Amino acid sequence: MGLSSSTQKDDQSTTTTVKKQIFILSGQSNMAGRGGVKNKRWDGVVPDDCKPDPSTIHRLNANLIWETAQEPLHADIDTKKTCGVGPGMSFANAVKDYIPGVIDLVPCAVGGTAIKEWAKGEKLYEDMVRRAKSAASSGGEIKAMLWYQGESDAPSQNAAGSYKTNMETLIHNIRSDLGLPSLPIIQVALASGDGYIEVIREAQKAIDLPNVVCVDAKGLELKEDNLHLTTAAQVQLGHMLADAYLAHFG
Repeated sequence: MGLSSSTQKDDQSTTTTVKKQIFILSGQSNMAGRGGVKNKRWDGVVPDDCKPDPSTIHRLNANLIWETAQEPLHADIDTKKTCGVGPGMSFANAVKDYIPGVIDLVPCAVGGTAIKEWAKGEKLYEDMVRRAKSAASSGGEIKAMLWYQGESDAPSQNAAGSYKTNMETLIHNIRSDLGLPSLPIIQVALASGDGYIEVIREAQKAIDLPNVVCVDAKGLELKEDNLHLTTAAQVQLGHMLADAYLAHFG
């Protein structure tokens, strides 16, 4: 269902402005969502916490058109892999009763991507900026970026060692390019990965910039691949992200 405007009409046909609260969802596969995916097929199971709410929760699709948000949120964004349940819908359903207006999600995550692929000038970064600007152009306010990435950097000692600097640069760049110097960033400390995962996790938790907070996914249930979060874990992560947003920025 396409949603073309930021207004709605009441029973008397008077038009009232609806406040549009925009959230960028970015990173790699655990943000895009692999919950319920097995043998390259998604099982189609949508937990109650991830159910669509057509009047309140929308997503910007790959063609920059607003539509009802529903799982899998990243299906037309992370197109080279099979997407399933991620944290986005659980997050949106958890915050919708606490912040006014509609929740507009901008999925941007792509599986298997290293942080160097999110550097300014690279396609993934420029696509994210373009999508965020398009979302805001319809009258909304970008409230935060939710970021879950780093598994692809963990196998490399060099990549892990430079992760903190690269993440801080990404935060500076996205804030600068969106003209939002205080844009809240909620990043997820890794739950899984090979090699130098603890170096990445420590880097994520050590970032000390204004309006940057970290939620720790360590201990959340993993699928059989020991890399991706299960559907239940993604629901839990969505609530953790919502709690962090409401506690720090809501």
